[in-house]
Amino acid sequence: MNILLLGKDGQVGRELQRTLLPFGDVAALNRHQADLGHLDELERLLHRLKPDLIVNAAAYTAVDKAESDRDAAFRINRDAVAVLAGWAARHEALLVHYSTDYVFDGEKTEAYLETDPTHPLSVYGLSKRAGEEAIISSGGQALIFRTSWVFSSHGSNFIKTILRLAREKNHLNIVADQFGAPTSAELIADVTALAVAAYRAGRLAGGIYHLTASGETHWHHLACHTVDRALANGIPLPLETSAIRPIGTEDYPLPAKRPKNSRLNTALLSSTLGLQLPDWTVHVNRAVDQLTLSG
Repeated sequence: MNILLLGKDGQVGRELQRTLLPFGDVAALNRHQADLGHLDELERLLHRLKPDLIVNAAAYTAVDKAESDRDAAFRINRDAVAVLAGWAARHEALLVHYSTDYVFDGEKTEAYLETDPTHPLSVYGLSKRAGEEAIISSGGQALIFRTSWVFSSHGSNFIKTILRLAREKNHLNIVADQFGAPTSAELIADVTALAVAAYRAGRLAGGIYHLTASGETHWHHLACHTVDRALANGIPLPLETSAIRPIGTEDYPLPAKRPKNSRLNTALLSSTLGLQLPDWTVHVNRAVDQLTLSG
């Protein structure tokens, strides 16, 4: 099977290079090798490689910048996705795509189901929802995984930022009224491979699935947990968890609105695949250990 992986240098893309290998020949490309902003070039790339499986781990993810860069966000998150979906539909290829909790407004009191109405609050969220709709309207074979609060020991993410700030500062203010499940790129890539295998075996239907770690937390608790783990690993830090102050979203205004409830109900995917998704602390601890104990 010929596999095209887009976004190989991102957090999820790096892990997918490992988990996709058993399925066939993987052409893993970064944004310089496959720029989703150039739709004609993307179409030519697809015709040249003729993939049986397209895994799109690339996206416009600058949430705040998107508020003033709407065209670029929609070109990559909607228009390029439409090109991928259209090609996959015409050539009976499977498209795997990643979406986000930002398609919801966060007003629901419980975890969101795949069937809940979407109502994005930001340009980023609107562009990602438009990408979902482009895939659905193509009528092709597709697996869309909505995830949230992605992290790994590589790339830029909240955990790495907290560890850096903990070495530089003796106090922090962190938002404590936005709830979700930190989800590792490793987990996303592992489950993606299981899902692709299940789809090919006829045990998993195409469609939208929620894919996050289990449990829930908020940003302030995640920051405290990260610092506590680093301190327990013997890393000297000027920042103690008692100096991490919880604040409200309104006290830390940003250009793009965030959903306060980013919890996604994963029962559909976990039950279909027969999986028990791990608590968010499992992979957070592993990532902190890798970042603080390596070498």
